[in-house]
Amino acid sequence: MAVTDEAIEKIKGMIVSGALRPGDRLPKESELAAELGLSRNSLREAVRALSLIRILDVRQGDGTYVTSLDPQLLLEALSFVVDFHRDDTVLEFLAVRRILEPAATAMAATRIGEAQLDVLSSQLDALGAQPSVEELVACDLEFHRGIVQSSGNSVLCSLLDGLSGPTTRARVWRGLTQEDAVSRTLHEHRAIVSALRDRDAEAARAWAMVHVASVEQWLRSTL
Repeated sequence: MAVTDEAIEKIKGMIVSGALRPGDRLPKESELAAELGLSRNSLREAVRALSLIRILDVRQGDGTYVTSLDPQLLLEALSFVVDFHRDDTVLEFLAVRRILEPAATAMAATRIGEAQLDVLSSQLDALGAQPSVEELVACDLEFHRGIVQSSGNSVLCSLLDGLSGPTTRARVWRGLTQEDAVSRTLHEHRAIVSALRDRDAEAARAWAMVHVASVEQWLRSTL
């Protein structure tokens, strides 16, 4: 194992064991290096790597702290990595969305408040009957984010947020090239809101499945 990897594993072990908790300040570099049996250089590299994936927070002049370890913060790294996807993997990202998003939408059916439902309806009303593709896709992202946040599962919310990037271009492409894509998307959104208002988890799940699958099916037919 490379010395930097060893240093990362040792710091990780301290966090997992509870020796270091969220918000804790790490001991001074020289003290921590001696405690873990590491060189200061390898410790420094490990801290730099762990700060990049939001495990540690290096504050100039104040020291290094364990972050909140909140799922949304930790999964920012996923979003960054996902941005490097190859075009031929977009279908795979859509397939993952097709698994996760209907489940999140069904969970939201019993949790979403009337105020949030009104926000979703207002977003759709503001688009009108013939929005531009760019307006529709921007609304689509906010629409689904609002629903998934209402699922009450922050990990699921962060995962889907991180996975939305690769499929955005596919949704724009579909809107520009498929004749009824805009009207179908608006219809599916209205159906999802209606199911959520009825507190019908299975109908909400089904419409979310149709919504994601229609993009997936269109993309598969064009490749």
